[in-house]
Amino acid sequence: MANIPSNNHKTDGLLNSRENLQRLLGQIVEYPDRRAEITEIIENTFGDNKAVLVLDMSGFSRTTQQFGIISFLLMIHQMRSICEPCIQQNGGILVKAEADNLFCLFDQVVDAVTASQEMSACLKAANAVLPTERHLYASFGIGYGRILNIADEDIFGNEVNLASKLGEDIAGQDEILLSSSARAELAESEINTREENASISGILLTYYKVEQLSAFI
Repeated sequence: MANIPSNNHKTDGLLNSRENLQRLLGQIVEYPDRRAEITEIIENTFGDNKAVLVLDMSGFSRTTQQFGIISFLLMIHQMRSICEPCIQQNGGILVKAEADNLFCLFDQVVDAVTASQEMSACLKAANAVLPTERHLYASFGIGYGRILNIADEDIFGNEVNLASKLGEDIAGQDEILLSSSARAELAESEINTREENASISGILLTYYKVEQLSAFI
């Protein structure tokens, strides 16, 4: 029987790696009777309690159709160069960039919200000197909870999915939306939010919209 490792993936990269995850998943397939044991090993090795921030850049289809893919890739590059310092300055890390999305991790939800507000403000400042057709806009979804964190290179979990859904499908331009779990991590006085609901695939989803402060508008 395999020993269950402690959750020490931040110091032991050999345990927390894509290769090790694939090996463990392969063992579940090969030894289905050990599924519970190996699942516990995976959760102890890769499990992490984090705030997940997903940024979605607006206008992909419109800009690509009008100016071509190179123009939009340039806008993604500009967006990332503007936003990444805001992420780092608030204690976050950029886990991955996929198409026009950024996936980030923070220890605290309040830091993820602050980073989102600063990114929105910095994008607005950049738009002041950019041609109208090159303006940069983003929306933000934030979740919080137990996820699988693969060496700070990839992330999986329900709150990752919720943050993606909020940021990509529900949030409007410059909006910051929180999952219920993310909102529960905030002190009442830290961030002002408003409860809202949306129906997705017949399921009612409750989320919280951050009410923007004038300093970030």
